[in-house]
Amino acid sequence: MALLTKKDANLIIDPLADNNPITIQVLGICSALAITAELKASVVMALSVIFVMGVGNVVISLMRNIIPSKIRIIVQLVVIAALVIVVDQVLKAFAYELSKTLAVFVGLIITNCIIMGRFEAFALGNGPWRSFLDGIGNALGYGVILIIVGFFRELLGSGTLFGYPVLGDPIGKTGLYSIGYENNGFMILPPAALIVVGIIIWVQRSRNTALIEEN
Repeated sequence: MALLTKKDANLIIDPLADNNPITIQVLGICSALAITAELKASVVMALSVIFVMGVGNVVISLMRNIIPSKIRIIVQLVVIAALVIVVDQVLKAFAYELSKTLAVFVGLIITNCIIMGRFEAFALGNGPWRSFLDGIGNALGYGVILIIVGFFRELLGSGTLFGYPVLGDPIGKTGLYSIGYENNGFMILPPAALIVVGIIIWVQRSRNTALIEEN
């Protein structure tokens, strides 16, 4: 028996494109605005959400038959909060400077509507394995967009990637680079994230006209 059936594989593939949580469902936009000025922060946030959503979906799925309906939201928040605390402590232990940059936003994973949405829409009605795949798929879809946005914002806004000069060697403190590139300060401002996300949405829908017809 195959580990992944076609139906199971779609749980991972669909959120990466045709049902992306950010570009199609328009969820998790706050993260795309707040932490994508640097690629490293985008990658860490993406990995954090992958962990929280993957493990969280499994936990909620395992508990789905014993959670009283009246307190299910509270239980879901407790599960997410516990996993976010784990992420926060790991960051403080191994990447303290980055943890200070992401401190507030890691905490806001608790209220990330993508996670709560998948708990409600999928984990409460499916088994642990399929819930795990759904969580990983949606988290990957979310993370891919964050990394793309972070890549272009840091590259064009600072001329660097992961903090290292890419567009040439900096000349003094002028922001000029040896290839004549000058940093675009607008790209590190929050509105630039909306523009980059908007371009991604435009490219995605121009390649798949079915998405336009559905909306």
